[in-house]
Amino acid sequence: MANQTKTNAIRLLERAKLAFEVIPYTVDENNLAATHIADELGEDIRRVFKTLVLHGDKCGYFVCVIPGDREVDLKKAARAAGAKKAEMIPMKDLLPTTGYIRGGCSPVGMKKPFPTFFDETALQFDFIYVSGGQRGLQIKIAPETLIAFVGAKTLDLTKDTEEI
Repeated sequence: MANQTKTNAIRLLERAKLAFEVIPYTVDENNLAATHIADELGEDIRRVFKTLVLHGDKCGYFVCVIPGDREVDLKKAARAAGAKKAEMIPMKDLLPTTGYIRGGCSPVGMKKPFPTFFDETALQFDFIYVSGGQRGLQIKIAPETLIAFVGAKTLDLTKDTEEI
C-alpha cells in the first residue's frame, strides 16, 4: 500500500490479520454512486455494497450494508434494528456521527460501533466490495469474514424490485 492513505478501516482489518485487498478506483465527484464504482472496477454491481447510516425511533443509529443497485426498505431496516420507524440520517450528520463522508463510509472503523446489518445477498458471493473509508478506495473481502468482524446480522433489507 505504498502511496495510499491507510484509513481507520484498513488499519483495523490489518490489525485483525484478515484477508482482504484494497482496490483503488477513480473518483468522480459528480457521481458517487455505487454503479460508477462497479463500472470503474469492472465488477458486478451486486458485489459492490453501499454503507447506509440510519436512525431508528427506539434504537438510535444503526448501519445497513446493501447492494449498490438496490434501495434500503426502511420498514425492513427498522424491524431489523428493533425500531418501529427508521430514516436515513441527514448528510450533514454523517461525518460527525461516523467519522466518514458520503462516498467513503465504511462499515468498518466508525467513530463508535453501531448495530450493523448486511443484506443477505452478500452471502451469495465469494467476495464483495465495501468502502475502504475514503473516496477512491474499496475493500475486497469475503462477506463472511467482514460480517463476523463487524458483528453484523444478515437479512433481507432491500425493497423488492417491483417496488423500486
